[in-house]
Amino acid sequence: MSFKEKSRQPEYMLMLIAAGWSAAFAVWMALLNNFAVDAASFTGREIGILQSLREIPGFLAFTVIFVLLIIAEQRLLMISLLVFGVGVAITGLFPTEYGLYFTTVLMSIGFHYGEALKQSLTLQLISKERTPLVLGRQISAQAFAALVVYGLIFLGTKWLDMGYAAIYAMGGTIAVVIGIGAWMYFPQFPAAIPQSKKIVLRKRYWLFYALTFLAGARRQIFVVFAGFMMVEKFGYDVAAITFLYLINHTINIFLAPKIGKLVAHWGERKTLVFEYSGLILIFTAYAFVQNATMAAGLYLLDHLFFAFAIGIKSYFQKIGDPRDMASTAGVSFTINHIAAVVLPVLFGLLWLISPMSVFLSGAGLAVLSLIASLNIPRHPEAGNETLVGPRYDNAGNAVKVGA
Repeated sequence: MSFKEKSRQPEYMLMLIAAGWSAAFAVWMALLNNFAVDAASFTGREIGILQSLREIPGFLAFTVIFVLLIIAEQRLLMISLLVFGVGVAITGLFPTEYGLYFTTVLMSIGFHYGEALKQSLTLQLISKERTPLVLGRQISAQAFAALVVYGLIFLGTKWLDMGYAAIYAMGGTIAVVIGIGAWMYFPQFPAAIPQSKKIVLRKRYWLFYALTFLAGARRQIFVVFAGFMMVEKFGYDVAAITFLYLINHTINIFLAPKIGKLVAHWGERKTLVFEYSGLILIFTAYAFVQNATMAAGLYLLDHLFFAFAIGIKSYFQKIGDPRDMASTAGVSFTINHIAAVVLPVLFGLLWLISPMSVFLSGAGLAVLSLIASLNIPRHPEAGNETLVGPRYDNAGNAVKVGA
């Protein structure tokens, strides 16, 4: 097989797409708060509205299945990257409240549709044995792309005096170019199994749904409150937080593929038990930490554990009907974002009373995740989805264990 033939395999397409998303999103995230305040005069009210608007397309990700009625899944993935890239690229051209709301929703539609489709195509086009490794490589590609972009932002702001509009345009253009390039370079990969073109909710996937919801809750603890604690309690400035991001991405470049191999070797049950056992300790330590350096160490460990969530996706690939991959990818993003919409508000109110209680609640959620992961069989497959609890066939009929 020639180099060109090797490079045109599905896993390289998915890695390239993942890098494109990460590059543009890194630009959007790095500039958001400063742009919102400096250019659009945002207060806490407007930034809260914007973050809520950003999550709505994730909550509605299940609707991707209806678009697949008219557009092939791989093509829709590229189109989603283009929409996302355009949304990021034009952000700097609309320095107003409603302009920023509009560009945020536009890029979020592309982002969340694309993430659901990337997961779906990975589970369809990659073998079960290689899926954890390929997902780890995607995380590594994302981390590398983000590192490169952070370097470009630093050079652009420090030495080239680039403004917000130019930097946003740069980040969005990277995604657009990668989307067009991937469309032209890679062949249309045929799915081995035609996908269901309707919303699928199966009773026998209940454990996957539970793990997905709890993973969404865990992400909010890290994204919203761990970072906020670093600033409010320990006085970390923008440079210090950015430095932690850089360390996180550097670690993921090298360790994420190894974690993917570990998932393939250990299996989903052992991997997720390890992750949630570690998170119980990390969230509990967040509640009581008094040293800024120790808090930074917890923050880095917390981020590293995200890669272990590969196990949830590979678990579903093993138990799921091959026809359900596209539909369930959209549904899982919606389930994940239920927590994203609800928990920040509830925990934000709790934070005003007791920040410690927020992290102890996070430890409690990690305990629930641990209990759920213990219910994964050592060798999950269709008909052997859980160790205990009800089991169902695809029609939703209860079946007896061993039947």
